Amino acid sequence: MVGDDEPLSKGVEEGSILLENETQAVLKKPVSARRRRIELCRAGFVGNKRLKDPSEGGSISSSPPDRDADDGLVGIGVAERPKGPPPVAVHSHGAVSVIGGRREMEDAVSVAPEFAAPSRHDFFGVYDGHGGAGVAHLCRERLHVVLSEEAAGGGWPRVEGRWREVMSASFSRLDEEVEAMTWGESSERTMGSTAVVAVVGTNRIVVANCGDSRAVLCRGGAAVPLSFDHKADRPDEIERIEAAGGRVINWEGYRVSGVLATSRSIGDYYLKPFVIPKPDVTVTERIDKDEFLILASDGLWDVVSNESACRIARQCLNGRTAKMFPDAVGGSTPTEAAALLTKLAILRGSEDNISVVVVQLKQLRIKVPHS
Repeated sequence: MVGDDEPLSKGVEEGSILLENETQAVLKKPVSARRRRIELCRAGFVGNKRLKDPSEGGSISSSPPDRDADDGLVGIGVAERPKGPPPVAVHSHGAVSVIGGRREMEDAVSVAPEFAAPSRHDFFGVYDGHGGAGVAHLCRERLHVVLSEEAAGGGWPRVEGRWREVMSASFSRLDEEVEAMTWGESSERTMGSTAVVAVVGTNRIVVANCGDSRAVLCRGGAAVPLSFDHKADRPDEIERIEAAGGRVINWEGYRVSGVLATSRSIGDYYLKPFVIPKPDVTVTERIDKDEFLILASDGLWDVVSNESACRIARQCLNGRTAKMFPDAVGGSTPTEAAALLTKLAILRGSEDNISVVVVQLKQLRIKVPHS
């Protein structure tokens, strides 16, 4: 499928204003001014390990990071797809994960193409750890595996109610695994992670969210939220926490027991039963206007709105940004879009870890009017 954006001549004024205020500022900001260590998780990579593409055979080795001492950039690598048509279910995607202004990297990203064979669905996840990176790392390694097992147990889900059951069971099971691993270690029992995951198939997108990471769909140029943040100041979450005997305290922002700003997570056993691992689940039927999906940690969403993120990513994916700034943007891939969003968050003052995954659902292009 190929999507037509508005004609270049028609959108020049709007695009110029937007790029001057946002993208242009990002592209002109010197990398050396940031001097931050950045970990790039390019398409086909998680950490420094390349994920096996289902169209390839045999084992795949890891690529060592390449460090640029001048700008502090750590590149994990870029995976090129093998020649020939890719499997139908594997969606073009890119991911970027940066440490930002934090002392430690506690985010994690997971990409698992066709994770539950023979069902042809792709899995994407963003995990924002706190109190340490251990729970986020376990989510990265295990949640898609657990989900595959839970789905296989009763047959692949085909209705929304079944998806809610499978997702809730998977999150609960992983929470139990974390508890078993941290039992008796008081420092580890204060560790937890948010989780937003998407299962993308040819007909629908299933999103499960626990915490304040977020998933947003771009549909015909409009931002459509597929998850809603579990913040401690949400009235329904306050009611749930108080009903369980807990309190939400405004201590430099609303926090559960005055400690945690998110009201749901995996782990965080010292705050149970107030902080729970139960995800909210949305099932969205795909239509032809669906263009791409963004999953990101709150390091992006705290400073960039859903609408801004979709505008910036869309201009990158349809090639407009590369046309306007050919020296700064090398292409129109999901990885370029994820990198651009990450830079925008940094420019806007985000001091958190930032992780962004962009999943392209259809090919975008600029419609050039005939002369």
